[in-house]
Amino acid sequence: MTSELKKRIITSVFLLILLVLMFLYSYILLCALIIIGLITWIEFNGLIIKIFNKSRLLRFLFKSCSLLYLSLLIVGVLYVAHDKPELKIFLVYSVLVSVTSDIGGLTFGKIFKGKKLTKISPKKTISGSIGSFIFSFLLIPFFNDLFNNHEILILFIITALISLTTQLGDLFISFLKRKAKVKNTSDLLPGHGGLLDRIDGIIFAIPVGYLLINYL
Repeated sequence: MTSELKKRIITSVFLLILLVLMFLYSYILLCALIIIGLITWIEFNGLIIKIFNKSRLLRFLFKSCSLLYLSLLIVGVLYVAHDKPELKIFLVYSVLVSVTSDIGGLTFGKIFKGKKLTKISPKKTISGSIGSFIFSFLLIPFFNDLFNNHEILILFIITALISLTTQLGDLFISFLKRKAKVKNTSDLLPGHGGLLDRIDGIIFAIPVGYLLINYL
């Protein structure tokens, strides 16, 4: 096992513990969301500054839109956690689909390799994308009883759309990193890069997953 892989495993375990604590304790959820939102916004703006270093207007627009989006996301999560605790499972499921999509993409990409998915992120392959969908579908048997209002086919469609959103979010941030000519958004998390590198798919998957599960 390489030192880089060890760092990724240790960081992943830490993040998983934090996720569990956020689910169990409201004050940890509040503090963690504020800190995560602030760091994510700073890292995103770091990319924007490098990309649009000659345009103050575009930098202002991206900074404003990203701040608004992250603020609404944080408020939405807190609202569900505090006023709609019975719906917290929707958020958890969206996050887990996003996480398993990342794991599936990495696993299948490493094992099967094959044709590249896009020039935006050379390391991503078609086999990795397929693996993302397959791994996310593995969650369905564990959550099927909790979503008894949804037919199994609908749950598969919802899960596929959350996974797709995760992958598109990942590609979007990869596109920005490519434009900014950086490998990672920061070096905050050993083995992972920046916080935005770790949650790039999750921040898009949460609202999409919640809306799909709650209203579809």
